[in-house]
Amino acid sequence: MDRLQAMRVFVEVADGGAFAAAGRRLRISPPAITRAVAALEDAIGVRLFTRTTRAVTLTEAGTRYLADCRRILQEIAEAEASAAGLHTDPRGTLVVTAPVIFGRLYILPMLTAFLDRHPALRVEARFVDRIVNLVEDGIDVAVRIGPLPESGLTALRVGSVRRVICGSAGYLARHGVPQTPEDLARHRIIAATNASPGPEWRLGTGRRVAVTPVLSCNDVASAITAACAGWGLTRVLSYQIGPQVACGDLTPVLTEFEGEPLPIHLVHAEGARPAAKVRAFVDFAAPRLRATPHIT
Repeated sequence: MDRLQAMRVFVEVADGGAFAAAGRRLRISPPAITRAVAALEDAIGVRLFTRTTRAVTLTEAGTRYLADCRRILQEIAEAEASAAGLHTDPRGTLVVTAPVIFGRLYILPMLTAFLDRHPALRVEARFVDRIVNLVEDGIDVAVRIGPLPESGLTALRVGSVRRVICGSAGYLARHGVPQTPEDLARHRIIAATNASPGPEWRLGTGRRVAVTPVLSCNDVASAITAACAGWGLTRVLSYQIGPQVACGDLTPVLTEFEGEPLPIHLVHAEGARPAAKVRAFVDFAAPRLRATPHIT
């Protein structure tokens, strides 16, 4: 087995944490997987894995080597894709993920317009309110909201959003507009538990306000619906109520107490020379997202 194939085997074992699982994915026998890793360890002179009867874990050297292997294999894949023309013409299937409401409001219209421009492409939209692994889940481009951890991913900032407290005009007319965070204690609070799961809201300059929700919803859309109906105040991300603010159904309050904006990035794992479908979509989406009124 050549060195590059041994590197691929090593990465598969590291990702799956097991020799047998790597063999199934690569369709290579378990003994061949073991030999490939052993040969790689002999060639570089270090142990890459600590093996027990229950688990296979990376050594410190293995962790460093894994990052280098990923980079080398990615560069080779990019070179091969370039030679095959994948960096010239957008084609194939583009897989895009984003948070549910963000995807429905802002990404889906872009995807349909993008497909009109590139009819040879197909698009798979995966809108979920969780962070997915781009490599393991086969994602081409992801929308990420919030600070990004250190990673080998390529990220392009396209704007930011804020956490906002809001209510309907009718509710505010009946119950008054809160002037300070402490005023929230006398208001009916609608909590979106997947957005603000704790018993307090963290505002700007580290300020924290205890809240006691009278109505708790396990999804943001329901909390927004209740707020639009005039039932109480809720706290969501500014993009999630962009249409409702624009048409006057909801009004942000306590805006001077908002915390730091949360960045929005388009993220992909293809490095400086992405496939044409990835490059084309990022180039198409970035300026449109930056021009969206509800993304600052």
